[in-house]
Amino acid sequence: MKHIQIKTLIASALLTVVFAGCSKILDEKPRSIYTPGFFQTQAGVYDGLTSLYSNLRYMYGNAYYYNSCETGTDEVTYAQSADQNFKVMDVSGNGDITSTSSRADVLWNNVFHNINTASGIIQNASAVGLPASLIAEARFFRAFDYFQLVQTFGGVPLDLGAGELQFNTNPVRTSVRNTVPEVYTKGIFPDLDSAVNDLPAAGRVTGGATQTLARLYLAKAYLTYAWWLQNPNNIPTYPASDRKDPGGHDAAYYFQQAYDVATAAIQSHGAFGLQPTYYDLHVGSNDRNKEVLLYADHTQQNEQYNGASLTYGSGGGQDNFAGWMMTWNYTVIHSAKDPAWTSTVNSVQRAAEQHLGRPWTRMCPTIGAIENTFSDKTNDSRYDGTFTTVYRGNWNLAGTGVSQQTLYGANGLPLKAGDAVLTFLDSEPGTPITYPSGAGKSNCGGGELPGRSDFVISPEGISRITYPGLWKLGEYRTDNAGGLGQPNAASTRPFNIAYFSELYFVAAEAAVKGATTTAGMGARDLVNVIRARAGMWRFDNNGDSTRIEDHSADMIAATPATIDINYILAERSREYYGEGQRWFDLVRTQTWADLASTYRICGPNNGDHTPKTITRNIQPSLYLRPIPQGQLDGMQASDADKAAYQNPGY
Repeated sequence: MKHIQIKTLIASALLTVVFAGCSKILDEKPRSIYTPGFFQTQAGVYDGLTSLYSNLRYMYGNAYYYNSCETGTDEVTYAQSADQNFKVMDVSGNGDITSTSSRADVLWNNVFHNINTASGIIQNASAVGLPASLIAEARFFRAFDYFQLVQTFGGVPLDLGAGELQFNTNPVRTSVRNTVPEVYTKGIFPDLDSAVNDLPAAGRVTGGATQTLARLYLAKAYLTYAWWLQNPNNIPTYPASDRKDPGGHDAAYYFQQAYDVATAAIQSHGAFGLQPTYYDLHVGSNDRNKEVLLYADHTQQNEQYNGASLTYGSGGGQDNFAGWMMTWNYTVIHSAKDPAWTSTVNSVQRAAEQHLGRPWTRMCPTIGAIENTFSDKTNDSRYDGTFTTVYRGNWNLAGTGVSQQTLYGANGLPLKAGDAVLTFLDSEPGTPITYPSGAGKSNCGGGELPGRSDFVISPEGISRITYPGLWKLGEYRTDNAGGLGQPNAASTRPFNIAYFSELYFVAAEAAVKGATTTAGMGARDLVNVIRARAGMWRFDNNGDSTRIEDHSADMIAATPATIDINYILAERSREYYGEGQRWFDLVRTQTWADLASTYRICGPNNGDHTPKTITRNIQPSLYLRPIPQGQLDGMQASDADKAAYQNPGY
């Protein structure tokens, strides 16, 4: 979309919803307040639409919400510098997820005013002469917000004070939660059906809502609701409700709907499609490409339209700072000024560059994710296109204060700027690594192998303090001017939310669950489209060199003849690792406890290279997040009613 800025107007406390607004998409005129009548003007409707896009920044790119979607899954655990915001989400004995500690509160606290704005647009846009396609944008976002809520909390209120799905103009301090079937059948499905019918094939603005985007979320909603109806592992729901569809349909019906909608979107894709390589999908110079259907946008061109400072990130508001969380403190790495290591310098300095960025060390990959999820690192390009595994010397850049051209690394061997200083190996080497007992010469616990000038750490040596960084979310700016740039600022890249590729996974998952498929679009066929793309290389990201190779045939040949849910989930992790989708995937399929109840990681200190197995206590009640305490405190209700409003187990 066009770079836009939100001005939050009258914020409601808790569920006390009033008006949300913003500046216009094309001709921005920030205002301090909007009245209900403002939505009865064309300017008001356009301003409201702008706010629906801008509000995405408060969730997508917010590190605490991101943490709640990843930490505690088979992909991610907490890292060495984590505070309780991260540790409790790991459910491994470092505190409990409660109504005050759950960081899913970021979602609850930011979407209800957005839902109310969407309702105001839906009720008023046609009266002021605006087309159905604009109303469809509001319908998409109202459904999108409710879909995120119902997956996270269970049933949520459809009535914000003026009636179900009505625009509310008066603050209220009462609330009644609808059931899960009501949220889907009264809110999500009708809004997305309308959005599919009325949205254009091409967005009104760059990054704007489209028919393909609405089809993806309609298919995902059908798929998720089908799983909910089926409830294979008897996971509790709330508010209490029979697992029955009001329209009399069963889970098989909705799995089929999911398949049909997703495959229709694949076949009628308009301007959208897959990137030729996984690297092309995530390299910063190719942001906003045709595979990305929705993103929370930012820009380095203008601080106002970026929604955050261009020089320093505070880790709040509209900052896109999620990428910092899985960035370990690589700036501690030492190289020497002489072969005898009598004097050292920090040879990899903080820079606004996609492999580097601002370290926070709050989240880290599990060893299982590195070794098992990404077991094929030769044919499959997604490991190389996901992680930073090679840290290269950048002491030659302006502003580092290091003038020496040659430094010395492992085994006293020389290093030039751009050489690998520390490497996370793809697999365990045949020759054992000589690790130090502590930080060692590398100052980060890196070991040595004969003949190598770079320090090394193997997959079995990944720890809570030293681990591959998350390259795909890394910083990318073009205003570095040959220096370190602005690595302390939040990312000015868009945070990707939805991809065209996910249509293949939704259809494949529905097929595995019994949907009738069409010729050439069975579960294995669909998955192999994505796997074939993963086998295409054009650049070796961590090798920093061109690599024109086609391993698509190898990838297809390695696909099992029969696809099951666990394989779909493994493929989804390879495709979307670390992007905030994993908790939703595991909760939807009710496999969280099966796949993430234990994980392996080394300790929190430099030199820790002995994996430990950690056990998580993933109880059925945790499949829903708690209603935030602030919501309960703000309600005018008895203690008993507040207790009944909260999800069981909290």
